[in-house]
Formats: sequence, C-alpha cells, structure tokens
Amino acid sequence: MLRSTFVSVALLVLAGCLSLPAPRCQSGEQPLVNDLLYFGTARPGGVVSADEWAAFLAREVTPRFPAGLTTWPASGQWRSADGSLTRESSNVLNLLHASDEASEAAVRELVAQYKAQFQQEAVLRVKSHACVSF
Repeated sequence: MLRSTFVSVALLVLAGCLSLPAPRCQSGEQPLVNDLLYFGTARPGGVVSADEWAAFLAREVTPRFPAGLTTWPASGQWRSADGSLTRESSNVLNLLHASDEASEAAVRELVAQYKAQFQQEAVLRVKSHACVSF
C-alpha cells in the first residue's frame, strides 16, 4: 500500500515537470511565448521607485525586446525563503517573443539583472505558449 502511494505521488510530481506542447495556431496566428514577469519593489532600505522602474525598462528591457511590451503596477504577497509572508507592490511585465534560445537567454538576463540591481530574492516568471495575431 505504501509503495503504491509513493509511486502515485512520484508520478504526479513528475507530470508537473512535463512541458506543454505549443498550441496549434489558426490561420493568421503565430505561435509565441507569453512571459509574465513579476518584479517586486520592496528592497532593503526602501522601494524601487517609478523612475527606477522606467529606467530599468529603457536600459534593460527595451533593447532586448524592441518589438514591444506591456507593463502595469500590481500588489501581492509571497512567502520568502525564510518563511515570512511579504506583501508588496510590484511591476508586471508582459513579453511576447519567439520560442528560441536568444529570447530565453534575454529573459533570464533581465531577471538576473533586476535581482542584482534591486537586491531581490526572486522574480516570478509565468511562461506559457500562445497563439497571437496582430
């Protein structure tokens, strides 16, 4: 009984690691990756200001994703590595980009740069595949 329970739990955990196939897009649509990135603004000694966020977008994001982006303010909460619950404002960045290594590397670079520049423990990334038309 214990063994079958363990196997069932292991299969469920491993199923969560599988990647979903890209959707089949209709005529007039193109398959792209849709990345939602959540950048917290609380940092030691203060917050990331609107001007600092705008400068980060101009200096780090726009050169990597010149085709366009969308951003908006949000508020939320998350549990940090030390177990404490943190409530903070954040900036959400929505990027649509090709499913290629260059774009993937650019997203990882953005996250690393933000974490280093603004002393962040984490940046939440939600990555999905989408069919897009303009």
